[in-house]
Formats: sequence, C-alpha cells, structure tokens
Amino acid sequence: MAGYFSGVGKIRYEGPQSKNPLAFKFYNPEAVVAGRTMREQLRFAASFWHTFCSEGGDMFGDGTRDVSFGGKTPMEVAKNRIYAAFEFMSKLGIEYFCFHDRDIAPEGESLAEFWANLDEVVPLIKEQMKKTGVKLLWGTANLFSHPRYVHGAGTAASADVFAYAAAQIKKALDITIELGGSGYVFWGGREGYETLLNTDMGFELDNLARLLHMAVDYARGKGYRGDFYIEPKPKEPTKHQYDYDAATVLAFLRKYDLVDEFRLNIEANHATLAQHSFQHELRVARINGVFGSIDANQGDMLLGWDTDQFPTDVYNTTHCMLEVLRAGGFRNGGLNFDAKIRRASMNPRDLFVAYIAGMDAFALGLRIADRIIRDGRVDQFVADRYASFRTGIGAEIVSGSATLESLADYALRLGRVEEKNSGGQEYLESVINSLMFSGI
Repeated sequence: MAGYFSGVGKIRYEGPQSKNPLAFKFYNPEAVVAGRTMREQLRFAASFWHTFCSEGGDMFGDGTRDVSFGGKTPMEVAKNRIYAAFEFMSKLGIEYFCFHDRDIAPEGESLAEFWANLDEVVPLIKEQMKKTGVKLLWGTANLFSHPRYVHGAGTAASADVFAYAAAQIKKALDITIELGGSGYVFWGGREGYETLLNTDMGFELDNLARLLHMAVDYARGKGYRGDFYIEPKPKEPTKHQYDYDAATVLAFLRKYDLVDEFRLNIEANHATLAQHSFQHELRVARINGVFGSIDANQGDMLLGWDTDQFPTDVYNTTHCMLEVLRAGGFRNGGLNFDAKIRRASMNPRDLFVAYIAGMDAFALGLRIADRIIRDGRVDQFVADRYASFRTGIGAEIVSGSATLESLADYALRLGRVEEKNSGGQEYLESVINSLMFSGI
C-alpha cells in the first residue's frame, strides 16, 4: 500500500513538556482515569467527510487541498481515500471511524450504479479494518447534498424522493451491519422548511417518523443490535430543522413511540447554533436517558454558522466529559471528530496536528472532570442546595404525598418566606479553575 502520509510516523505520547507538534502531550491511551484507560473512556473516531473528503472550499472560494490521493477516476479516488484513511487512523492510534455513503463511493448516474460502487469498496474497507483493527463507530446516508433532496428526504414533498431516500438508508444500514458498526445516525440537514407558507409541518413530521420506524424495523429484522442516533441541529442548511435541539428531538421521539430505539448524537457546534451550551445539550440527553454519542468540534462564538473547528477549548471538553462520566461513560458511542482544518491549513501534516490538539484537549477534559467528581465540592454544593427536599414538607413533595391543600396550609403557617440560599456561581467557577490549574 502506498504511503499517503509518508512524512509522518506513528504519533506517540511524550508528555506535557514535549514541544513536538506531532506527539501527544496529554492523551496517553493506556493511562487509567476513572477506572478505565483513556482509550476506553474517549473512544476517538475519525470522520470520513471532513478528514478525507474536504477540499477546503467555502461559499466564497474554491478548495485549497487535493484529496484525490492520486486517483484519476472517481472509483480510484474512493479506493485510494480508503487506504489513506486507514493509514492516517493507524498512525494516530484512532480506533474508530464514521462515514456517509457518499464519502466512500461515488454516486454515479443511478441508484443501481451507486450500489454497485459501494459493493466494490466495502470489501476493501473490511480488509483494512481487519489489517489495522480499526472499527466502525457509526454509518449514515447522505440525504442532503444531492439536488433531489432540496425539499428534504423523509420530509420530501415527492413520494419518489422519499422512496429513493429509503433505498439509500437501506443500503447504508446493510453496510453498517456488514462492517460491524455499533451505531447508525440520522441527521436531517434538509428535514425542515424555508417557509411555512408551502409547508404541511404535521404531515412532514408524520412521514419522517414513518421512515424512522421503517429503518428500525428493517435493521432489527437483519439482526442489528447497535444504537440508532438522531443528531440535533437547529438550522443550516435549512432555515429551520425539525431536529432543532435535544429537547425538540426528545419530544418528537416520545410522540412517535421511537424513544426506546433512539439516542442522541450531540454535536458541540450545533448546540452553539441553537443558542445552547454544549453541556446543556449533553445534560438534556443524559437526564432523559437518551445520551448516545458525540460529534466533537467547536464553533466560533462570534460567527453565526457551523464552523466545525477542532475542539481545543478545555473548559468545553471538561464540561463535556463531566456529563459523559456522570452518564456512566459511552455505551456504543464515542467522540467522533466532526471537525475540519481551516481553509488556509493546506499541509497534510496540519490534519495530524489538528487531531492531536483535539485528542489532547479531551484527554485534559477527562482528567479534570474526574478530578472535579473526586473532589466532590461541586456535587456537594448542588446536593446542599436542594437539601430542604430531603426532610419535612420537601420530602412530602418529592414522595408525592403533598397536595395543593396541604401545601397551602403549610405556607399559611410560615409567615414571611424569603430565599436566602446563594446560587454560588462565582464560588463554583473558582473551584473549577482551581481544579483545572492545580498542577501549575
């Protein structure tokens, strides 16, 4: 196999004092944190689309990178891309990958040609998985790029488009199952609207639920035992997406009797677009029992679009890993780098540096989150804040034995009532800082 990244060797852990840009400073895969190795806790994955398909173009300019990997035809590019991807992941020690169907094979001119192209590359992926030990975290179908999906896929106004989307999902599920994937993602980039003037929202949501039920029934019938995920995002490319945020998706799953089959794949930058923090979206998923997987990236807080930058904000990774640890860790999910290097980052080495920075940031976040939990001050403060609900009238409220009448009688006997407990935000933020930087 040709070496597509021959100028870069195996990336190793060298420790915090290292100045080598091609070495891990904080991610030590075998170091044990919170009872498991970092490798087991973090479950890093590479995204095919941003890492191996992105040419660096944007809406104002052409691509700045050649990602043909020496291929002269679309199928040659697809096959070379697979070799390059597994070389890259092996050198970084990344054990998982994620893909859209269009990432791994060209669509061609028909559905039959697309399926034939996929059938040609899947054995090559299986060969590379066996050779390297890299596994599939999740697969998905791209139901947003082709012009046929301009009005949506599961929410399309055309039954023919709906049927075509169903066929793509079927094939993507077949491949995910064949490759032993532990998850399958639905992201509704076009499942939404530009204007309500031409939209039957109720019908579109009903149809989307019908499609998801079909997918679950088909995959379970094929013996698939992995997770299904929905990835929330409020907008972009549509004005309004139906999977707006975690709470919206949860309501949808409950309404359509899908909540027992689906979990959420939370992306940091999508939380930003919904005017939420990354931690907020993770918290909503966790406390409702639907936390599944994470698309790891970060956005620019001064911009209003999905910049998909590599995650280097350690405050964000710390709050993220607090939620992951409190959820008991990942079940089938992981940390997929749905992130792309900047348009001006044109050197293949930049890809390695970006992944190293992101992996180090999450390693730091994991260590600090574990430190916060073991320290106990934050959790104790929260527990003390609600202490009045553990005894007396508070315990009656929690147990369900209190009524409006009993609470009214109780309140009449209290006299003047004031809330005197401080929220303590400044104290808690200072605790986090002291634990983050205690080694300095």
